[in-house]
Amino acid sequence: MEHPINRTKQQLAAGGLALGFGLRQSRTVDIATIAGTCGYDWLFIDMEHSSLDLDAACQIAMASIATGVTPIVRVPGHEHHHAARVLDNGALGVVFPHVDTPEAARKAVEACRYPPIGHRSVAGNQPMLRFETHPTAEATRKANEETLVIVMIETPQAVANADAIAAVEGVDVLLIGTNDLCAEMGIHGQFADPRVAEAYKAVIAACRKHGKFPGMGGVYDPKLMESYIGLGMRFILAGSDLAFMMAGASARAAQLRGFALK
Repeated sequence: MEHPINRTKQQLAAGGLALGFGLRQSRTVDIATIAGTCGYDWLFIDMEHSSLDLDAACQIAMASIATGVTPIVRVPGHEHHHAARVLDNGALGVVFPHVDTPEAARKAVEACRYPPIGHRSVAGNQPMLRFETHPTAEATRKANEETLVIVMIETPQAVANADAIAAVEGVDVLLIGTNDLCAEMGIHGQFADPRVAEAYKAVIAACRKHGKFPGMGGVYDPKLMESYIGLGMRFILAGSDLAFMMAGASARAAQLRGFALK
């Protein structure tokens, strides 16, 4: 059982980029294979801003495990049962929105990690372990090792608390939600504002200090993405199924209409 399960966690530990494919529109399990074929490392299964229900999210997560693409679910709130149910049914990571304090980060860890690190309830054989039977102590240890706990930094308060949040044992990634951060700062959509870069630098420094991984969401301009990756961002939400579909569909429509004008 010592073989690695969570490829995204491996890549981050090795200092590489981990690229995420956002899910808001997709509802069928083949999206996991599609994401892998397109070069992505993890799925961002979004239950905060989509109509995805628990069953659909978990079906997609289960399908992802076999592909090597890491299924990560953004839960809609901080209640422990949101995290427990997706982890018990296929997710290899959980994203908690709006984590402003180290106390909120500790609660996230407690919901996702088995004792002695957290207080996740033991539900039986694990999807991540292919439902094989293992001694409970061994299975829970492996689950703790392979699960990603991701907290979103989306307010100036969270940025100010980044060092304390990154210091929380059991947190793996501090993921900046740049859209909400800009909104909270009163600079809606101004992702190139120097204050955004300063927030990124603060979070990256906190992660480096405490051995955690900095993440970026909401920024999709290639030049800005290059700049922020250059600063040290490693866990990258690269875009969503909706944006990818609209970009491809728009380009094809424009191309075909151009043929008619020649």
